[in-house]
Amino acid sequence: MSRLAASVVTPFGPVTLVEVSRVIASLEWRDAPGAGSDLLREACRQLTAYFDGTLRVFDLPFDWGSGLHETVRRQMAAIPFGETRTYGEIAAVVGAPAQAVGQACGANPVPILIPCHRVLGRARLGGFSAPGGVETKVALLRHEGAAGLLI
Repeated sequence: MSRLAASVVTPFGPVTLVEVSRVIASLEWRDAPGAGSDLLREACRQLTAYFDGTLRVFDLPFDWGSGLHETVRRQMAAIPFGETRTYGEIAAVVGAPAQAVGQACGANPVPILIPCHRVLGRARLGGFSAPGGVETKVALLRHEGAAGLLI
């Protein structure tokens, strides 16, 4: 199983996209360039277009995981640009407790691309894995003009 990587500069600093077995497997909040690929070049292009405001939906093959993690990641990916859902709303759709949904969101290895930042608590923002934590989550939601933003 080969691991390929490519870095791109974002408004939050450099991030590294990782490809394993021809799917995007992770986004790392650091600069760790490596041997790129056509898929990684396309992923970097799409991420740059997202931050430029010209792309709203990522069209890339992902490692969705399995079980509840896969189900929750697919639900997150279905949340439209500029919209939010609560952990409880996703929990009702997938038939799992909201806490389990929150744990699955926190385990998302591909933040931004699989938009876990669009999932909020009922009365709070919830967490976020990026440097800056919730402040980065808020910045991403503001970038998207999210109507469900609590701040």
